[in-house]
Parts: sequence; structure tokens; C-alpha cells
Amino acid sequence: MKSILEEIYYGNLHMEEQIVPTDPEYQPINRKISELIEEAKQKLSESDFAALEEILDLNGESNSILAKASFVHGFTMGALVMVEVFGGEGKGVGE
Repeated sequence: MKSILEEIYYGNLHMEEQIVPTDPEYQPINRKISELIEEAKQKLSESDFAALEEILDLNGESNSILAKASFVHGFTMGALVMVEVFGGEGKGVGE
């Protein structure tokens, strides 16, 4: 197995493809979303459904941007924790 640094260098890490939510509510919610989209497709005109699809696509893009920002923030916080731990700072907790 290659090191994580090598994987980053070669552009082989695609974290978004490796995420599998384990929350038991995830699949039922997505199933319900699919059902509601299918119902809307049957009830709405073509142009109204196209507008709904555009809204859903934009919402997906917005969620992706938020997920990326959350990942970067979490990673940064984790790195700062490691710097503090290895730097010996922050001994105030439970001294």
C-alpha cells in the first residue's frame, strides 16, 4: 500500500467516493426523496419539473461546497490538535 502522501501526490485520493454513511436514517431519507421526485415528475409540467431539477442540482452543488468547507475545517482542526499534542502545549487540562 502506498503512503497517504504518495496517494495525495498522484491525485489518487477521492474521499467523497469512499464515504458510506452509516446513519440508519440515510437510506430511508434518500428513498423518500426519490419517491417525491418521481411524484413531482408525474404531477408537474415539463418546464416546472425542469425548474425543480435545476433547484435540486443547485442545492446539491451548495451542499458539496459546504461539505468541502466542513472537511477542510475539520482537517485543519485535527492538524492543530496534533501540533498542540506533539508540541507539548495545552497541558492546562488535567495538569
